[in-house]
Amino acid sequence: MNRIDQNTIRQLTELRHHLHRNPELSNKETGTADIIGGFLEKLEPDILLRKIGGEGVAAVFSGKKPGKSILLRADLDALPIPEMLTIDHGSIHQGVSHKCGHDGHMAILAGIASLLAARRPTSGRVILLFQPAEETGEGAARVLADPQFQTIYPDYVFALHNLPGYRRGDIIVKTNCFAAASTGIIIHYYGKTAHAGEPEKGTSPASAMSQLINSLTALPQNNTTFGDAAKVTVIHARLGERAFGTSPGDAVVMATLRAARDSVINQLEKNCSQLATGIGKTFKLNTSISSTESFPATINNKKMVNIIGKAADACGIKVIYRDHPFPWSEDFGHFTHAFPGALFGVGAGKNHPSLHHPYYDFPDTLISAGIQIYAGIIELIQNDETIDKNSDQTLQTASD
Repeated sequence: MNRIDQNTIRQLTELRHHLHRNPELSNKETGTADIIGGFLEKLEPDILLRKIGGEGVAAVFSGKKPGKSILLRADLDALPIPEMLTIDHGSIHQGVSHKCGHDGHMAILAGIASLLAARRPTSGRVILLFQPAEETGEGAARVLADPQFQTIYPDYVFALHNLPGYRRGDIIVKTNCFAAASTGIIIHYYGKTAHAGEPEKGTSPASAMSQLINSLTALPQNNTTFGDAAKVTVIHARLGERAFGTSPGDAVVMATLRAARDSVINQLEKNCSQLATGIGKTFKLNTSISSTESFPATINNKKMVNIIGKAADACGIKVIYRDHPFPWSEDFGHFTHAFPGALFGVGAGKNHPSLHHPYYDFPDTLISAGIQIYAGIIELIQNDETIDKNSDQTLQTASD
């Protein structure tokens, strides 16, 4: 593939800034999808799909010869975080901003679209998927279940994510589990409201709530082996209402569960439910439990990781091979469970503000770096007829 010229880089930077000014939350990315769809339509892809998995957009560029289908994914959604930076491209939507860099990820994939429009793949197909609702863990599963997806079924899948804390432009990879599985658990206790002067006439969940918070935090240590590291983080708790004349009759506790293996987090969720139910019974409370924002572990295929490493080496880009998974989650795990593929990181700068920080902004210089590594991956797969999608897969749950 041809290298992208500086004029196109400027256009992609302007696109990134436009997306940053107009962020939209998960499941509300209508305007973002229109921006991306309009950009892609001008490039005349062989297939352009809209409303895939919700507000998703997919463009397909086909070669003249048969070959492998490669899917590259970017994410559309922003976060409910206020824009704290004073920048020309600052968010115009109060309380919403691109603090995870999805605007940059979209600009990178748009750059690949520009390259492919100028020169189609030599063989096979390249599928560029702009996926909705990554932040809530819903989008990838919805895309996979969408009948439209069956028309663009890939052989291999790749995605990147910018990573503050690493030297800008470096590539970060790991075989097997790259990012942790996680799920949110919501526990409601229902007792009986009473007058604050006569609390004995009611059933307050205050003691149960206090015990539950302490017990949840200690649960991984007491219920997982040394090799199955896990975390339970209490992220929200509410008891009754702000009424000084009332003894509370209800409470809610929310926590995020994390582990490097899907089997571990499934067991951890069961343990949390049993614990919460047991405490509720002890204090004569009714209990309801639900889960939300569930992400599978992102499992990277060894051969796909090797391809990323070779592409980076060919571009003269440093590759960092991690020993341990990242503790955060990514719904791209749905794709790597279904197809050989890999999620990898691109360093955003050692001292760059962290992801989801109010002062974070995607570094524009990463647009060129991201395009370069994706272009290298495409070329390697197109030129390697020995890759077998049925061999050496790590589609099962990670063991580390």
